[in-house]
Amino acid sequence: MLIDTHAHLDFPRFNKDRQQVLDRAREAGLKQIINIGADEESSARSVELAKKVDMIYATVGIHPHNSKDMTEDTYSRLKDWTEQEKVVAVGETGLDYHYDNSPRQIQRAVFRKHIQLAKEVELPLVIHSREAEQQTMQILKEEAAAEVGGVIHCFGGDLEMAQQAIELDFYLAVGGVLTFANAYQLRRVIKQISLDRVLIETDAPYLTPEPYRGKRNEPAYVKEVALKLSEILPYSFEEVARITTENAQQLFGIS
Repeated sequence: MLIDTHAHLDFPRFNKDRQQVLDRAREAGLKQIINIGADEESSARSVELAKKVDMIYATVGIHPHNSKDMTEDTYSRLKDWTEQEKVVAVGETGLDYHYDNSPRQIQRAVFRKHIQLAKEVELPLVIHSREAEQQTMQILKEEAAAEVGGVIHCFGGDLEMAQQAIELDFYLAVGGVLTFANAYQLRRVIKQISLDRVLIETDAPYLTPEPYRGKRNEPAYVKEVALKLSEILPYSFEEVARITTENAQQLFGIS
């Protein structure tokens, strides 16, 4: 059994064939999918999708790209959604200094608000960090995010960041990038940490793994990530599937 811990199946790119995508996920051995909220609208869709589909669980949050749009009303709605039975985390939230779609000061403030919310409602965090590794870790430490833990989604940091994240009770999620020919650093880092701290994900519809690059990503392709882990680590595919599934179930409180 496999769990895709980060997908965006509520996005319009899945409107025409969402059911077929779910069918292919089940055929590929997926047990559960964590659907990630990225703004107020997608968080609402994620919650509704989790209500309708047994294998889907939801998170709610505001992606750093959309931090500039967050208001107190948005914050209140996020908090209300966390009371839903199948909402299992707060996020995705964090910092993105690559695109700077929202001013960095606002990104940092909204990131802190998400951590505070997660602690208040006692849910883990889903973290997005791009070209902002040092400040991401600094804020997680300052806000005592270790009280709830979480996952660094699409992990792309160095070994030092990985170790700091694990010390804060965070998992590291890897996706299609792990299969890319030039992902030397990521593979080096993953080889040096315990598989007990690793999750697998797709970030569908983005970051499609080999051998499907160029196509829309979907949860069924998380199997390719597990296969790559079994190639670079001294574990069989079955062991990778079992351990990463247990990790996800423990983090998100699902069975």
